Amino acid sequence: MQLDKLVAFYKSMGDPTRVRIVAILANGPLHGQAIAGKLGLTAPTISHHLKKLRDIHVVYERRDKNTIYFYLNTAMIKQQAHVLTRLIEKGGKELDEMVETSLVRQKVYENFFTKEGKLKNIPAQRKKKLMVFERMIRGLKIGEKYEEKVLNEYIKQFHEDYATIRREFIINHYMYRENGIYELNPEEMWDKPE
Repeated sequence: MQLDKLVAFYKSMGDPTRVRIVAILANGPLHGQAIAGKLGLTAPTISHHLKKLRDIHVVYERRDKNTIYFYLNTAMIKQQAHVLTRLIEKGGKELDEMVETSLVRQKVYENFFTKEGKLKNIPAQRKKKLMVFERMIRGLKIGEKYEEKVLNEYIKQFHEDYATIRREFIINHYMYRENGIYELNPEEMWDKPE
């Protein structure tokens, strides 16, 4: 688990409204208007908080006709709580490892991406390749369905060889494909470089 992800998680969860949204969604999925009604807040305010929770993968959405329902990603919350518990139990050793991993990732990003965000080349080493792909995949949204053409255009922002990278997204469990439609898997399924 990366230090920056842990910090982002607790920073985003440090808002009382977001904690209340999580508590409400623990009882089951709801659409934005229902959440707004339960909390006595406006829809734009709820949208803002839901975006922050989506960014840290605490909630994900599914569309049912014209309504978007928000679901709680309990696995992510448990995972973050587990990481914090491990840090406390093991003291600074694991924190040092997290900082070191974060520095390694930063070095890989500097070596393989241009300042404009283009991928110079696909790393040969599996660990570095997974770090690069994970960075690329973070621009896609959980719960959203992507046609192959749309996914190809997204990948071309980074690298010309969209077919190879698209295949790697499937092989490394970042995405699954059904009838030519691609969707992100939950992050817990992704192959990890660590």
